[in-house]
Amino acid sequence: MKACVTPDEDAGREGHGGHAGQGGHGGQAGREGHGGQAAPDGHGTAGHGHGTARHGRASRRGGRSPRLRPHPFGLRTRLVLAFLLVAAVGCGTTATLTYRAARNAILEQTQDTAVSAFREQVDALGIDLPVDPDSLRDSLMRIAGQGKPRAWRVYAEYGTLRVSSTDRPTSSVITPELRARAADDEALPHGSFQRVVKNGTPYLTIAVPAVFLARSPEGPPQRTGLVFYAVMELAEEEANIEAMVMAARDGALPALAVALIPALIAARGVLRPVRELRHAAHSMGRGRLDTRIHAKGSDELADLARTFNESAAELERSVSELRNAEARARRFASDVSHELRTPLAGMLAVTEVLDEDAGSLDSDTARAVRLISAETGKLAVLVEDLMEISRFDARAAELHTDEVDAADCVRKTLQHRYWTDPAQVVPYLTEGIRARLDPRRFDVVVANLVGNALRHGEAPVTVRLWVEGDQLVTEVADRGPGIHPDVLPHVFDRFYKADQARTRSAGSGLGLAITLENVRLHGGTVTAANAPEGGAVFTVRMPL
Repeated sequence: MKACVTPDEDAGREGHGGHAGQGGHGGQAGREGHGGQAAPDGHGTAGHGHGTARHGRASRRGGRSPRLRPHPFGLRTRLVLAFLLVAAVGCGTTATLTYRAARNAILEQTQDTAVSAFREQVDALGIDLPVDPDSLRDSLMRIAGQGKPRAWRVYAEYGTLRVSSTDRPTSSVITPELRARAADDEALPHGSFQRVVKNGTPYLTIAVPAVFLARSPEGPPQRTGLVFYAVMELAEEEANIEAMVMAARDGALPALAVALIPALIAARGVLRPVRELRHAAHSMGRGRLDTRIHAKGSDELADLARTFNESAAELERSVSELRNAEARARRFASDVSHELRTPLAGMLAVTEVLDEDAGSLDSDTARAVRLISAETGKLAVLVEDLMEISRFDARAAELHTDEVDAADCVRKTLQHRYWTDPAQVVPYLTEGIRARLDPRRFDVVVANLVGNALRHGEAPVTVRLWVEGDQLVTEVADRGPGIHPDVLPHVFDRFYKADQARTRSAGSGLGLAITLENVRLHGGTVTAANAPEGGAVFTVRMPL
């Protein structure tokens, strides 16, 4: 077991930041030492206080895109169903029109043949008036045997006389409507017909009145009062029509099955650029801004692909410019910090000598010497903070974890900075908590938060430590007025000032940003809030 180490001398500086809502920046009360930069094995992102570098027990998130759930009624299904629906409607419409046309053609051909043949045979009869029933019956039997296109039953009506070619004098198939048309004096005497369904059997009924020429062949024919009727079954024609319906139905299903093939081909052609667009969008979401779609053709999907490529190219150019500018800014801050470090070390040595001799100087000179010493110390703090931030931005920060006693680490942090007065800092530490931490970085986190609370809050500051599940929780709370709600989202931003009119603060403005980076490096989180009874509360959660 390894005890918590004591930070170097630089980590003992008192915090220079503050709660942003109380007029300060986030200062740094404790920083890591001045050692060289570590190998860049972390995982961080450059930016304003949002970089991340993880090592050891730090959690890592892969760049794998989220797996999309299959949609049971997705675009492919809708396209195929729409194509099949159109094909089904087309097949149904075509079959219906074909059925109607064929049915009418078959029935019209049969009825035209039958009507013409029956009229010719009636006209060829020689009827003597008054009508002789036996002679009339012989004529009906002769006509019945000459039915076209098939045999029919023939009936004759003359006043109350009823004669037929069958054993029944009348037929129930002949309707009153047909008799009325046949007896109508204003109707043409060429005859009438009607299709009737009786007990499920279709029939064609024909009525032709017997006429004679009164004076001359050129004159109008005159009715004799004798009407001939023919009744023919249409079962054969209906059977042919039913066969056509069955053939159309049996052909529709294979047609739909065949239509499924071009439907799938068409859906694939439509969905291919959509899938490419989806994969390209996921790829760009993972950071591959050079992703492009192969656009071919001149349809709307090709235009969409070209628009996507143009947008992606513009986005890549803009992001590249921003990254270059950010890299230049980070390099500038890092270079300046390194260049200032050596002369600052000499200046600090000189100011220490001047501080020792300030008592022997006159009051004005001594005041000036102490002012120079204080400002030089602030400049050294700023340079050290900039170097620390540059290490995070360069992804060079790394963890050196060890199993330590968390409560002992917090106590050493407070003792090293002389925060042992109960009127100033009150610790509530759960003993016996073993956690795998980087002791030096954990010291920086606790020192920054406590120093920040002392400078910009009100005493006493409470420091609590406990375990919650598989996490180590550290809470630092003060008794000040708290942080303004508009400022809370920005307290961990670099160089953020709640009061923009202030051009100068006591700290570097990087302390809370460095705290955030160190906590993230451990795979944890840090949040800022206001307690219900007043005061700011900072809560750090790290995995054990």
